[in-house]
Amino acid sequence: MAVATITSKGQITIPKEIRQELLLHSGDRIDFKLTEQGKVLLRPVTRRVDELFGRLHKHGQQALSPEDMDAAIRHRVTQSDA
Repeated sequence: MAVATITSKGQITIPKEIRQELLLHSGDRIDFKLTEQGKVLLRPVTRRVDELFGRLHKHGQQALSPEDMDAAIRHRVTQSDA
């Protein structure tokens, strides 16, 4: 169980394992929702694609065209259907 302490200013630090699992980074926005059962759901606010530009780049890796990406997705889908 991950536990956090509330500061006098009402702030918390999200435990490292939760940040890693949700792929959260400094400056990311979080949505809190209170359920009817009195539980709180915490989830990252969805980002626009252009905000993610360059995050998946690996040094020395060739960039793929949109057509190449579509072909790879089609190939993967047909593989998983088999």
